[in-house]
Amino acid sequence: MKRRLTASEEFEMMKLVLDKFLWLGTVFAGWGLFETLEGSIADGVWFLIAGAVFMVLFAWIVLREFEHLR
Repeated sequence: MKRRLTASEEFEMMKLVLDKFLWLGTVFAGWGLFETLEGSIADGVWFLIAGAVFMVLFAWIVLREFEHLR
């Protein structure tokens, strides 16, 4: 028989996965800031936008899951 996860256990697992999106967004934003300061501003802005997209995606998924749990 398969064991079912409780809602809190399921949410903890989801947080572990979504944390990777947060780290990826932070890395892209940091690299974009570095590129903006050290190299081409245009290249840096694209990395900053990519980091922001990952952060917004992360926030959207978390909010959707919060609504789902209610």
